[in-house]
Amino acid sequence: MNGYRYKSGGTVSRWLTVLAIVFFVLFVLAGSVISSNYKHIGNLIKVISLVRTQYIDPVQATSLVDGAMRGIVESLEDPYSVYLDPQTFKRLQEQISGSFGGLGILVGVDKEEFLTVVRVYDNTPAAEEGVRVGDIIVGIDGRDVQGLDLETAITLMRGPVDSKIKVSVAREGHPEPIEFDITRREISVPSVEGRMLTNSSIGYVTVSQFNEKTPDEMLQVLANLRDHGMRGIVLDLRDNPGGELIAATQVADNFIPKGPIVYIDYRTGAEDVKDADDNYLRLPLAVLVNGGSASAAEILAGAVKDTEVGVLVGTRTFGKGIVQTVFTLDNDAGLKLTTAHYLTPKKKDIHKKGIAPDVVVENLPDQPGDEQLDKAVELVKRKL
Repeated sequence: MNGYRYKSGGTVSRWLTVLAIVFFVLFVLAGSVISSNYKHIGNLIKVISLVRTQYIDPVQATSLVDGAMRGIVESLEDPYSVYLDPQTFKRLQEQISGSFGGLGILVGVDKEEFLTVVRVYDNTPAAEEGVRVGDIIVGIDGRDVQGLDLETAITLMRGPVDSKIKVSVAREGHPEPIEFDITRREISVPSVEGRMLTNSSIGYVTVSQFNEKTPDEMLQVLANLRDHGMRGIVLDLRDNPGGELIAATQVADNFIPKGPIVYIDYRTGAEDVKDADDNYLRLPLAVLVNGGSASAAEILAGAVKDTEVGVLVGTRTFGKGIVQTVFTLDNDAGLKLTTAHYLTPKKKDIHKKGIAPDVVVENLPDQPGDEQLDKAVELVKRKL
């Protein structure tokens, strides 16, 4: 997600309005499309009429319109473009603001499109109910979530404080999914955390996601670490699923020298460039990445690599190099639509390719410790 546009319209409450919307959509699709697909258009109108008059149960007009809009977006076969009903859209807005009713977990999507728990925060509903790192979420309130885009899956887990949610997880060693009934609580987890590494002058900073609060949190963390004598920094973007594009560029401005951070290329051929000023840390830098580093996290990682201001350590990133714009619709609904590609400062398209680290290090699950972090610290020390 990376932007907002606002449009207005009327409330849909009658079948006549349903037909009016259909005809309006057809008009927008333009004459040549209409003339070449008039049989499909006739079928669409016939389906609406049949559902209205023949379906076994009465159907509300709003349900049909919601279904039609959802179907239009799903026909794009783009997992990142989603029609958001009012409840889901509200949760997305709460996610962007960084404060919400939720479970207290950080999730990512692996290459098989499984939604995986990568962190469980202490003293949160998920931790108290026994959700574990590595659990694969297979269902949310009875809905199969495999293949669902990460942002939508997250918004499904968000909701009003004290509301309940059923989460089904697959866990190694358990032949059947484990069901959790969890009550949401107000969650306000910082997206940036930092500390000085033991017996060193190296600061270690993790960014779990990018939301509206992330840039200010980063400034506070960096100021605190510099007060404690930080002379080098390890920035951990592992399992960061991304988030708000502008937040990512504002964070990148702390690390990237003057020049482009990211290029945004639109369908029309228009290009937008987000630039860094010349006020950055100028400290030895290593950035940790892995297959869970996606979207906005890849914007920052790509900028670090292309400007050679730091070294990337870990494994290849996820490879989401497209931009979604969030549009506000009437009746408090929304639309998250892919509207552009983003390119790194050297104009590399990383979509479905990911970013290769400068130094490849695998963290083996059966090995103790954190080999990736150890390597990053070693590389930073060489430049102190």
